[in-house]
Amino acid sequence: MNETATSLLYADSEWNFDRLKTAYDAIEDIALNDLGLNVYPNQIEIISSEQMLDAYSSHGMPLMYKHWSFGKHFARDQMSYQKGWSGLAYEIVINSDPCIAYLMEENTMTMQSLVMAHASFGHNHFFKNNYLFRQWTDAEAILPYLDFSKKYIAKCEDEFGLEEVEAVLDAAHALMDQGVFRYNRPPRLSEADRIEKIAARIRHEETNFNDIWRTLPNTEENENEKEERQAEIRDIKLPEENLLYFIEKASPILRPWQRELVRIVRNIAQYFYPQKQTKVMNEGCATFVHHYIMNELYNRGQINEGSIMEFLHSHASVVFQPEFDDPRYSGINPYALGFAMMEDIKRICEDPKSEDHEWFPDIAGSNDWRSVLKDAWSDYRDESFILQYLSPTVMRNMRMFALGDVAEDSHVEIAAIHNEHGFRRVRQTLSTMYDLGMNETNIQVIGADLDGDRTLHLRHTVHNNKLLKEDTSESVLTHIESLWGYDVIMDEQPA
Repeated sequence: MNETATSLLYADSEWNFDRLKTAYDAIEDIALNDLGLNVYPNQIEIISSEQMLDAYSSHGMPLMYKHWSFGKHFARDQMSYQKGWSGLAYEIVINSDPCIAYLMEENTMTMQSLVMAHASFGHNHFFKNNYLFRQWTDAEAILPYLDFSKKYIAKCEDEFGLEEVEAVLDAAHALMDQGVFRYNRPPRLSEADRIEKIAARIRHEETNFNDIWRTLPNTEENENEKEERQAEIRDIKLPEENLLYFIEKASPILRPWQRELVRIVRNIAQYFYPQKQTKVMNEGCATFVHHYIMNELYNRGQINEGSIMEFLHSHASVVFQPEFDDPRYSGINPYALGFAMMEDIKRICEDPKSEDHEWFPDIAGSNDWRSVLKDAWSDYRDESFILQYLSPTVMRNMRMFALGDVAEDSHVEIAAIHNEHGFRRVRQTLSTMYDLGMNETNIQVIGADLDGDRTLHLRHTVHNNKLLKEDTSESVLTHIESLWGYDVIMDEQPA
């Protein structure tokens, strides 16, 4: 390379804020003007390892209410980190506007550059453009809402006691997986009205905070609020998949402040639900972006050989896929699968093989891999992305095959190998593994005798003969009964 050292963004491992700004500007130029990414404004914060552990314990959010489970997670992760059993992520990124990325102060300058490319542009673009995040999350409102939630729960603890608040939060946390809407439905409020309602609630709480005689959360429901809630209950069409929503609206025993706590947990569960459906895509997108940007910085002479070697070492660790008999194996690495598929899409667009024209006639040889990837990042989630774009090349490279495993049999069957039929069977099987609807417990409200004995009737739809364990079932019912206040009956039936 002919570039001189003066064109380098940095020449050693030490970082400072001037270097960060210079590197950020160079990364932004490639992200926006070469890859054509569309991102929220970025906010980058440098934090210590202890602050990173603290962020781990509270879902990575900069504002979060207090709960004993967060402290438990912090103590576990801190011990594991201090004993050298596990490392820490180089970054945490938050789906907000502005998009907040935490960088570890222990990182080298190369790692800070990698993280900015990965989080501030890769994840940021995915958060802003993927249809699930656009449909179910509000990047502008999440931080004000968390601020409101933290203050509201603290007030409840002061007035009603820690034990009373924890009892509601414990039960609601235990039901978070059953506290989300999985399918689209028209909202009762427009987006603008919903944001204004949250803002009004925040303003109300802030006013109360400065008035000693009006600092207490509502203990009784006024007539207007009760009538509005009753109207919402009448609108609920059974069966209802969102247990927390039904309990929040229809529980005969919850007081207004307790309903608000259930609503807070439910809203946070919904906020994180898209991330559960897009782990492969989200991490694959961010990894592809940081790999492209760091290599482009090197090609432009903006980072040196030492920096690119450090980057490649870290990148290889991120996309490492242990073999099935490796002690480190815990399933398919989402970084490895997502990155491999996105690199393969680029290859198919630029240098397709004959089978690629058969499998992907619309994109093979198009040379427009940027548009193909951005369309995929926008319009798919993990199971549909795999079903659409997993190629025979990736399946060969990752040596995938399908097993047919029947519990009653003493052996397993190789159900799909590397041939035309086998590749399609493998793709379908792998896609199903990422379908949350097929893998998460499906418990729905099918009836509630609100005018009689107030018994709540639930149904657990059983997939693949996966029954709830007896102790799990009892625990779930205990938590639901604590929020409902009356008998809860749950039946199981096959899908």
